[in-house]
Amino acid sequence: MNWMAEQGYLIFTLDGRGSGNRGFAFESVIHRQLGTEEIKDQLVGVDYLKPLPYVDANRLAIHGWSFGGFMTISMMLNHPGVFTTGVAGGPVTDWKYYEVMYGERYMDTPEQNPKGYEEASLLNKTQNLTGKLLTIHGTVDPVVVMQHNLSLIKSFIDNEKQMDFFVYPMYEHNVRGKDRVHLMKKVLDYVIENNK
Repeated sequence: MNWMAEQGYLIFTLDGRGSGNRGFAFESVIHRQLGTEEIKDQLVGVDYLKPLPYVDANRLAIHGWSFGGFMTISMMLNHPGVFTTGVAGGPVTDWKYYEVMYGERYMDTPEQNPKGYEEASLLNKTQNLTGKLLTIHGTVDPVVVMQHNLSLIKSFIDNEKQMDFFVYPMYEHNVRGKDRVHLMKKVLDYVIENNK
């Protein structure tokens, strides 16, 4: 991100509601509705950026990993046209596929919260994609299993939407070591290429 800033790109990060260390009310507002209040907060950030004289509001990109990958795709599908480009790594695409320890802590069970799971699922929104989207996944990810990305890709195909997908063989939930350089180049190149 420092390199992108040196190339003239503005890097902006906003910790929305649901983030830790800001009190119970700030964190717990997302209970049973992941991807709702957090998206509203990110859009407040976008609204802050757009009128700034040094911001090109027609060339906004978004990137995140894991929950950030979920947020990246959520923003692209729930608010098409806000971002021209998104890169989502290891993204949760449907909370019913996610590990119980985290997923049910925030969403309760699918039986207890069917509406919340349905609204948070990205699989029923792929028809909304208008920008360029790259998803990335480690082939042996035990945290966000590959089923998340493959189900998402199938939904994009069913809706005749084009997107891009890249795998890192034999990596778990994140790419580390020397291959991390390859990953970051992949992310940055995709953003630069699609935001000219």
